[in-house]
Amino acid sequence: MAVIDRQTETALDSVRDRYGRTVDHHAAATARTRRNAAALETYAAYLAQHADQLLDAAHSSLDKLPAARHISAWRDLLAALGASHAEILRFLDRPATHGSPAEREQHAALWLHLAAWADYGSMAADLADQHHQPAPELTGAERRTWTQFAQAAEHRGELDLIESWFAADGRRITLADLIEDDTSTVIALAGDPDAPGWEVVGHYADVYEAGQALPRPVSPGVLRPEAASRFNRPEPAPERPLQELLQDVHEGQSAGDVSEALLGATQEGFDAGPMVRLQHLLDAAAEFSHALETVRGRQIGARLEGLGRQLAFLTREVQEAAEDLGATVAVLPPHRTPQPPRIRPRPALGTTPPAPPHRASAPARRP
Repeated sequence: MAVIDRQTETALDSVRDRYGRTVDHHAAATARTRRNAAALETYAAYLAQHADQLLDAAHSSLDKLPAARHISAWRDLLAALGASHAEILRFLDRPATHGSPAEREQHAALWLHLAAWADYGSMAADLADQHHQPAPELTGAERRTWTQFAQAAEHRGELDLIESWFAADGRRITLADLIEDDTSTVIALAGDPDAPGWEVVGHYADVYEAGQALPRPVSPGVLRPEAASRFNRPEPAPERPLQELLQDVHEGQSAGDVSEALLGATQEGFDAGPMVRLQHLLDAAAEFSHALETVRGRQIGARLEGLGRQLAFLTREVQEAAEDLGATVAVLPPHRTPQPPRIRPRPALGTTPPAPPHRASAPARRP
């Protein structure tokens, strides 16, 4: 599905103008029709006969997990995947005539169900993989000893975090590289590495061994559960590239030209300018950092919020400066005359080109 989606986006980009607006709606519809047919064909070939078994395994694993606040949401998502699978099978059992408008309508109706599996099928696979039995974790004195080793390495700056995930029981597991006396050991931490109370629950020769011994990861969450997903994004809003606004300034001759470019960079609304979009990006990144629910994440989220406020202030200043610049109604003085292009004259027809300069032979080197 990732390959199909990438090919479709490439085709859709080719029928949009430089501001991102679709200009050839027929070609765009054709690209989406090909996408729908390819996605259905892929689902029928690789997943249709295994989806029920996968969902059953995921439900079975879910029933064995300890209670947690995300369990009910996982059940709802598995139920939605099951409903989408049933709808896809219903259409596969009664396909419309190949190449007919009815078939295109059928495929278009199935796209939301196919996209749901592309977006969330990995969660069902992660749950089905929870039958894995992890190795025993460190306990007692050994856990305390390794935790003290890791804390000392952290104070020395010799504890490098590698990756993290959540286990099915809700614990945050983080792999780290512990350096002690020029030797490196992969350790597993349980808890927030940036907050007091984390512990070392295992040590391993490498990352692969750690992955085999530790609890399997579950699918991470999303920032906004109600937002559109990767495979079902809305049509992008039109925007003027910052490079084009800069070129407008370089080519401008009046204060109004430059004022308009600056106002284009700071305008609000559906077709917001680059500065406003950057502000939205900072706000979303701050929200994401807080949603990590870690000490470091909250600190970085606060930094991003501060940067967002500074950018909002800067945007207002740029808007005011742009309006003041436009109110001057000034133009550039005539002594800033453009230089004529340097065009070399072409030789007349029949003219023999000059011979290249003679290159002296390199002197022979003495032994």
